[in-house]
Amino acid sequence: MAIELTGERADELITLQRASDAAHAAVREDPSPEAWAAWRERAGKVQAKVTEYAKEISQPRNEVEAAVKKAVRHPEPQPEA
Repeated sequence: MAIELTGERADELITLQRASDAAHAAVREDPSPEAWAAWRERAGKVQAKVTEYAKEISQPRNEVEAAVKKAVRHPEPQPEA
């Protein structure tokens, strides 16, 4: 069953995942201890919020995480107006 991400909570998860992905990209550019620490902090926030949201909607955490990553990394095209 596909997880549908909608509403403010989904927007929060997507924003957090984007920040984590950006921090990961920064580590690839500059693998300093500070960059690693920033990525770990952001990734930890994403994991905590994904776990919390999965419990709220009674869905497996790994499926919620996959839906968030898909929404960030492979977004659906927006319909033309």
